[in-house]
Amino acid sequence: MAMDGMATTAPTMTGMAEAAKTSMASMSGMMGGCKISMLWNWYTVDACFIARSWRVSSEGIFALSCIGVILLVIALELVRRMQREYDRHIIRHASRGQVAIVADAEAIAGANKLADDGSVRSPVKVSAGTFNAAPSRLARFLRPFSFRPSVLQQMVRGLLYMVQFAGAYFVMLLAMYYNGYIIICILIGAFLGFTLFGYDNLAPGSGTRKVFEDERDIFGLLLK
Repeated sequence: MAMDGMATTAPTMTGMAEAAKTSMASMSGMMGGCKISMLWNWYTVDACFIARSWRVSSEGIFALSCIGVILLVIALELVRRMQREYDRHIIRHASRGQVAIVADAEAIAGANKLADDGSVRSPVKVSAGTFNAAPSRLARFLRPFSFRPSVLQQMVRGLLYMVQFAGAYFVMLLAMYYNGYIIICILIGAFLGFTLFGYDNLAPGSGTRKVFEDERDIFGLLLK
């Protein structure tokens, strides 16, 4: 009796395995023969990414896909560098008015000194400045750097940010295929991209630092 039960169970398990294979084949057919997994995998040939048109038909195509992913992440770091450089350009362009602010501040100090000596005091007015138009000295001290770009400049900044956002989202979609080779390529691209284009962050003589130093000198004069 036990042997009969085992004999009955074996065909049942075989039938379940065949049904599972048939179901997997059906799913593969629905996806156009693409190998897609939500678990960690090392698929190469017949792997698909993003769309059916991006189907790896050979190992050479997969190698090109890996190179493309690396270049994509490097390009993303390049756009981030462009964003920082454009921000520095805006600040340098706006800092041209700082000379006039410093001159006005020195003129006020000189006029006050003349008034204290009993000389004729010529009225000197100081402009609000390009960087900070806060109404009180305390507000300017707490937030010494305040600059609002123009509408066109902000649109360019928004465009660069949109490109960064789209690129980062595309990289995230690629990583969600859990393909080990693609994830390794993403990490390689991040390393190379930041090594090439992130070298400006520690530059001691950058334009941003110079602007902050000028701001400190300006508000030091205004607080005297």
